[in-house]
Amino acid sequence: MAFPAPATRRDLYPEIEAYQTGFMATDSVHEIYWEQSGNPDGIPVIVLHGGPGGAVNPGMRRYFDPAKYRIVMLDQRGCGRSRPNASLEDNTTWTLIADIERLREQLGIDKWVVFGGSWGSTLSLAYAITHPDRALSLVLRGIFLLTRPELHWFYQDGASHIFPDAWERFLEPIPEDERHDLMGAYYKRLTGDDAAERDRCAIAWSSWEGETVSVQGPDARPDRFAEADFAVAFARIECWYFMNGGFFPEENWLLNNVHRIRHLPCWIAQGRFDVVTPMTSAWALHRAWPESKLDVVPDAGHASSEPGIIDSLVRGTDWAAGL
Repeated sequence: MAFPAPATRRDLYPEIEAYQTGFMATDSVHEIYWEQSGNPDGIPVIVLHGGPGGAVNPGMRRYFDPAKYRIVMLDQRGCGRSRPNASLEDNTTWTLIADIERLREQLGIDKWVVFGGSWGSTLSLAYAITHPDRALSLVLRGIFLLTRPELHWFYQDGASHIFPDAWERFLEPIPEDERHDLMGAYYKRLTGDDAAERDRCAIAWSSWEGETVSVQGPDARPDRFAEADFAVAFARIECWYFMNGGFFPEENWLLNNVHRIRHLPCWIAQGRFDVVTPMTSAWALHRAWPESKLDVVPDAGHASSEPGIIDSLVRGTDWAAGL
């Protein structure tokens, strides 16, 4: 159901610093950056960033009441401060889930709230389905089920009709005779040996997403989406996951297995005008999980920084803390 917009919207909690940071070894080449902030004795929450290939940032701590939450964040394999950067080796949904579990055990946490938006919602759902006994509840934003229709909409034909100006810039690095399969054309270049072409395509791929996240349009693109240091990891890892169907064993694996977590409380924040992860996916998840709370934000797109999304997520984390 859609809740009525509150008379006064909630804002982010004050800025806080991490009280502990570190790197976690894995059973592969990867070392995972992690941090903790908030109340060491509070309700544990794991924060799963988007992309795949994005990164955590200090602003993500501010969706949580620091007096109530023990906020755990990590940079997923190949991105952010995790090492090696932009690596696709042993980088799958299942190795990320193994990293989350390894970190939970390392920190001595029994169960935690699972928080994620966009690809972070995908990973949150996959983690909870795989380890339902380790989740207290879920707080999700911009539902992405990583299905072929969603990918076709955003990377081939769909969002292009709403943002034709940004779409022209996305098309520009790819020759016309390869544009019938844009993900494949980008993948070839993002994983190729030509570093200059890789960087150019990474910035174009990343900028396309950055220019469409907000209802304000391309002018609201976050600066980092056009910076090579961020874009290369973001684009390479996203394209790698998308070309491989998220490494799920079947299409609609998340919806087909949602019965494993229907007993868990879940809050879904979804922008009505989200072009990156359109509302059809949040609606499908809510239909499959009618016990979930679907909060449709009437004046928002995909960005977690939009006022209505901030309001919904802060209310969602407060709700999860009061369960």
